[in-house]
Amino acid sequence: MVGDNTNPQPVVGDNTKEREQRSPLLPIRHQADFFVCDVFDAAVKGDAASMEHPIFSLSKKPDMKPRRYENGSSWVEVRPGFKGLATVFDRDILIYCISQLMAALNDNRTVSRKLRLRAHDLLIATNRDTSGRGYLQLREAFERLQSTQIVTNIVTGGKETFDVFSLIDRARIVRETREGRMQEVEIDLSEWVFQAVEAQEVLTLDRRYFQLAKPLERRLYELARKHVGQQASFKIGLEKLRLKCGAQSTLKEFRRLLQSIIDDDAEHNHMPGYRILLDGDMVEMRGKPGNETTPPPSIYRLQEETYAQARELAPGWDVHALESEWRSWCDKKKIRPGWADRHFMAFCKRRGKYPGFKV
Repeated sequence: MVGDNTNPQPVVGDNTKEREQRSPLLPIRHQADFFVCDVFDAAVKGDAASMEHPIFSLSKKPDMKPRRYENGSSWVEVRPGFKGLATVFDRDILIYCISQLMAALNDNRTVSRKLRLRAHDLLIATNRDTSGRGYLQLREAFERLQSTQIVTNIVTGGKETFDVFSLIDRARIVRETREGRMQEVEIDLSEWVFQAVEAQEVLTLDRRYFQLAKPLERRLYELARKHVGQQASFKIGLEKLRLKCGAQSTLKEFRRLLQSIIDDDAEHNHMPGYRILLDGDMVEMRGKPGNETTPPPSIYRLQEETYAQARELAPGWDVHALESEWRSWCDKKKIRPGWADRHFMAFCKRRGKYPGFKV
């Protein structure tokens, strides 16, 4: 059951060509105009500490194995609950909560560790199934997040303390439908997660993160997002990368899995934002200049002054995150603007009219 919500749809028949051309990304389950839908207005955010350290399991089956990871003076132990360790797909819930809190902080609203959310909005925003099974899997994710114990000395908010905690302190269904399906839930975040939000130790994520089907793809994207930053690239040894990913496979199997993702990305360009290269026992992560697949090259040739003007039109926003959304929106709507710079600035101007939702 763990992670089943993220399985790609099977290909009907035995059409080899169709299988080869099929994108590794999960389909976008919920079509929404990014200009209108409030659920998508809060920028997707993840806390930097759990992006750095292997907190979440990569397994789609119940993972009952505790693990410890050390990095310099920092260390973290992760201990499973009755239903196993929290998974990278369970992390979607924390990402959604952190995104809502950051949007509120940017709007100068008071925030607290207790959030009341509509379950349907959470499922839509994280590209999850909204059937009865989707709600059941959401309930199980809450259980794993609450029962997984973290023991660590990781610094958040400038403080280093020995701490034992769960990722969420509590999840409670506030309101249900007549059929017993959850409508509203209350989530109490752990103090550790909330401290990271208050200290703004968070990073903006590409929305296509929720379309990545493989747990390892999601983990690799998190590490690239955390470490590449403004650098041209980030290099790391294969064995150290395996440990940072939290992979339980052998080094040989990890190499095979990594090479498979690299090959898929070379064919489909599905990994958001970053390209991964494997050379012997060294791995290099590089930022991509842009999605180079569907739209014609003219859309991606934005002038440098366009970015400066975009920041004025949408103050407080991350223009590169906006550019990524603009590209996706153009692709989804099959828009081919003749003047890419003007079209992008119009997009930013519309975004600037939504006060309170800054990146």
